[in-house]
Amino acid sequence: MNLPLGYAYSAVYAGIRQAERDDLALIVSGMDAAAAGVFTRNRVQAAPVRLCRRHLAASKGRVGAILVNAGNANCATRTGDAVAMTTARAVSKILKLPVAQVLTASTGVIGVEMDGGKITAALPQLVDGLSPARFEDAARAIMTTDLAMKTAHAEARLRRGSVRVAGMTKGSGMIQPNMATTLGFVLTDADLPVPTLRAILKRAVEASYHRLTVDGDTSTNDTMLLLANGASGVRPDKNELGRVEEKITGVMQDLARAIARDGEGAKKLVTIEISGAPNDDAAARLARAIANSPLVKTAIAGSDPNWGRVLSAAGNAGVVFDPGKADIWMQGVAVCRSGLAAPFSEAELKQKLDAPECMIRLSLRGKGKGEARFWTCDLTHGYIHINASYRT
Repeated sequence: MNLPLGYAYSAVYAGIRQAERDDLALIVSGMDAAAAGVFTRNRVQAAPVRLCRRHLAASKGRVGAILVNAGNANCATRTGDAVAMTTARAVSKILKLPVAQVLTASTGVIGVEMDGGKITAALPQLVDGLSPARFEDAARAIMTTDLAMKTAHAEARLRRGSVRVAGMTKGSGMIQPNMATTLGFVLTDADLPVPTLRAILKRAVEASYHRLTVDGDTSTNDTMLLLANGASGVRPDKNELGRVEEKITGVMQDLARAIARDGEGAKKLVTIEISGAPNDDAAARLARAIANSPLVKTAIAGSDPNWGRVLSAAGNAGVVFDPGKADIWMQGVAVCRSGLAAPFSEAELKQKLDAPECMIRLSLRGKGKGEARFWTCDLTHGYIHINASYRT
């Protein structure tokens, strides 16, 4: 993995979660980085989300370090704000950074008081372990019910040299981003000003994490941060910005797909494509309704080509369309033409739906040109099992 220049990473076990595996991660930029963030729109927000908002405003979008813990969401507790601020101050002191340039993020169980002393006690070891080579250690440390580490990277060759992009994320359940993701951190060594970075992140989120759902639940801790530290010495000119944004968006789309693929108990990654909607927003609403339908998700789990569930879910999206002009394909097989059953071999399609990746396409053949692509997963008994014992 060709990582961005100028960043170092570390991870340790601080005793926050019961299982003895790393649960505390640190991402540090060797120089203060331009930063942009998007956060949950859930009215219940974790203390680290509130701290990040304040610090990004106070520092005018400059960040030097991100401290992340797994195992406790630091949300809906009496001491949450104090813990977030105390740990941020401890990082700022040991790294000699302004406290406003330290961001925090947490993931785990909601409503359980977090012992900030465990974090501050682990900081010396965490800082001593900082290395540009420990990107994947940090990515593993932020996992909760994730079965797989989720990372992505890209490189853009520009006129003055190359810039690199890398991202890590976590997420498996409680996923319907109403902003960005559960936790996600995307880093680049391109030299980008804060206003440009904010605009890029807004568009990239819309094309990636806003097109992702596992179970229709929006987390209290959702945080996506994009940093650009300029360590490459390359500032893209106005004709190259589009190429850099394309790489950032591509990394975020890879991360979003990885979350959907690793949905709690999931066996299949499901891609949903909509065309012919009145506009892109309408297409996204249609795709989200299909992606969130338990009946569609369980049909995919059972490799059941029940296209009626797809059409029904679309009809519940609040989008005006003519069902008599709806065409549906599953795994490239036409199953519905003009709102009616199309001839197909159910046995052959059932076999195709046994694949680990499934595609559902809905064309409305309307006058609009609205399009959308969404990622989700099937729904199995595993989801119930995992979430019935999440706190144990």
